[in-house]
Amino acid sequence: MNAKWTKLIDDMKTGSVVALSKIITRVENREPGWMEAMKQIYPDTGDAKLIGITGSPGAGKSTLTNKIGGLLVDRGFKIGIIAVDPSSPFSGGAILGDRIRMTDVSDLESVFVRSMATRGTLGGLNQSARDVAKIMDAFGKDYIIIETVGVGQDEVEVVKTADIVIVVCVPGQGDSIQAIKAGIMEIADIFVVNKADREDAEQLVMDIESMLELDAALGKSKPPVIKTVATKGEGILDLVDKILDLMTSFGSKPGWEEERIRVELIGLVEKELLDRIKKNWNKNGRLDKAVRQVLDQEKDPYSIVQQVISPLISLLPED
Repeated sequence: MNAKWTKLIDDMKTGSVVALSKIITRVENREPGWMEAMKQIYPDTGDAKLIGITGSPGAGKSTLTNKIGGLLVDRGFKIGIIAVDPSSPFSGGAILGDRIRMTDVSDLESVFVRSMATRGTLGGLNQSARDVAKIMDAFGKDYIIIETVGVGQDEVEVVKTADIVIVVCVPGQGDSIQAIKAGIMEIADIFVVNKADREDAEQLVMDIESMLELDAALGKSKPPVIKTVATKGEGILDLVDKILDLMTSFGSKPGWEEERIRVELIGLVEKELLDRIKKNWNKNGRLDKAVRQVLDQEKDPYSIVQQVISPLISLLPED
């Protein structure tokens, strides 16, 4: 690891927010030496608690995150926030819409907010976001809130990273139907019905409660359903109390830590291999040549891919 990385890590350990920001940027961009840096940072991780906030677009997740972060700060906690925004179709970077709605907490000394792009990752969470959570953990944050981009039922990847997952629903956007879909129902530790001052909020609560009763009859634990109006701060105190209560009473979910590590290992391998294949394939116009072969019907895509990955597969043990 070069001297620049070493100095940044040393500065971060002394509380430098500038160093923290630079390390996150370099790790997210996969600059040379990033993995060695993460090896140095990893022993200082494991203390922070992760809160995942997910739900459909327009549910008020950012405003809710802003309010939760503020109350946790009031209770003496240091907070990190990772706002996973949609990727720009042009630059690939984050559009940063979520951060605009977090002005209340982003200026607080004990809060660090980082916007990240999904970079096309399904499920709303990419491997870099997991790395950033570790860096914030090593920096000394007590709670790290991961607010995902919000893509409906596909938005289940956060459960593989967070200690507690909050699913945010809002009246009038089909959430009463969305809530009964298995992907969303199964990941929630807390349901939040936000914008609860709308007239159909009670119906949404009843719909969610009805589905939870069915699960409870099958022996599953029943997550609480909390009504909030995030823009007015209503219900946020109850929500934070429930978050802290669950963090204390849950401990680790059975098998969660093992699954988290398993997913992380696979995610790291997938990203590293894919990045290297892309770089190699783009050299000397090889990818362009493959595209042309498909267009000219000289080869099919499956044969080309098989040819690319065969050398890698041959290196793997059969057992």
